[in-house]
Amino acid sequence: MESFSLILAIVVVTALAFDFTNGFHDTANAMATTISTGALKPKVAVAMSAVLNLVGAFLSVEVANTISKGLVDETGIRPEVIFAALVGAILWNLLTWLVGLPSSSSHALMGGLIGAAVASAGIGAVNGDVLVTKVLLPAIAAPIVAGLAALLASRMTYSLGRKADGKAAAKGYRAGQIASAGLVSLAHGTNDAQKTMGIITLALIAGGSLAPDSDPPVWVILSAGLAIALGTYLGGWRIIRTMGKGLTDLQPQQGFAAQTSAATVILASSHLGFSLSTTHSVSGAVMGAGLGRKGGVVRWSTATRMFVAWGLTLPAAALVAALAEWVCRLGDWGTALVAVFLVASSFAIWRISRREVVDHTNVIDDDVVGAQQPEPAGVVTTAMAAVSPPPTGVAEDLAATLPAAATTSEPKAPSAATTV
Repeated sequence: MESFSLILAIVVVTALAFDFTNGFHDTANAMATTISTGALKPKVAVAMSAVLNLVGAFLSVEVANTISKGLVDETGIRPEVIFAALVGAILWNLLTWLVGLPSSSSHALMGGLIGAAVASAGIGAVNGDVLVTKVLLPAIAAPIVAGLAALLASRMTYSLGRKADGKAAAKGYRAGQIASAGLVSLAHGTNDAQKTMGIITLALIAGGSLAPDSDPPVWVILSAGLAIALGTYLGGWRIIRTMGKGLTDLQPQQGFAAQTSAATVILASSHLGFSLSTTHSVSGAVMGAGLGRKGGVVRWSTATRMFVAWGLTLPAAALVAALAEWVCRLGDWGTALVAVFLVASSFAIWRISRREVVDHTNVIDDDVVGAQQPEPAGVVTTAMAAVSPPPTGVAEDLAATLPAAATTSEPKAPSAATTV
């Protein structure tokens, strides 16, 4: 390491702060369904997720290399540009956490980096083919693929388990759900923790502390893994509520199907070096699993708000980052002004969040302020549910109640009490 300037130190600290927000913002991806179905208690779930996120951070550096070597031209990037990118990403993460929307931390970082790079060096600083093939296309494909896989898996589990003992099957699916939640956490570490590794590596290259095309140093891997694990342990309870209760109501069979499908998609993308949004993958899987049970309801009002947030993530983070880069260009005092703005804004968002507290004690309660209310089935849900197999035991219970229903539907003779 040749040098480590003050601005470079600020960038590294800010990158780890983003990694921390990424951790609590995305805890819901791994543990929301596990908590909502009662498979694990909230604090146990986030502790397990934190450990596996840390382990996953050491399994691969493919996504980190996509960030540090592929998305933008590293030769024209200054540390101040990366700092501005992180400001846009952190503020978007905090705003969407405040309102409980599971938006993509990955795309917030991508948007911030693109906006700051374009503001600094022009549109040519962004590698368009990498943006399209490894960011935008996976963003569209991931929720669709994970959703279809979860829908089919849910139907299959109900079909195969139709004659199984209800309590034994539920217990088995809860165990499977815990295992699949662990797999999602591991996959999250292999994908999202690497994005911070990539951004720190890019900053070190821009600051002259690493040679171009270098892989992330061990201390970068360790610090990024620890930061995301700490954020995961603290838990983004607001987003856990939305993912676990706000989109749909899941049974253990559906939770297992959703998490297994999402983990498969995330691990495949990490292997290929795609900067995939774990939020998009898990949200798509949750909605697919919700439609995989007969009578299941997807709350499309919540889903619509989430889709809008997804669409705004890249441009919103890019705009804030571009403005931050313009201020940083004014010199050291400009960079200091942006840093003060980031700290003040983060503190203000935290203070607002204290007005309506959601934590591990009430994350699955229905009477907490801001809890989702039941939503009637819409056209899409009704159409999908009509061709789905019934849940375990429903067909038998229905058959058993039909004779009684037919009997009670016959007109009854007036009783002695009513004729008096």
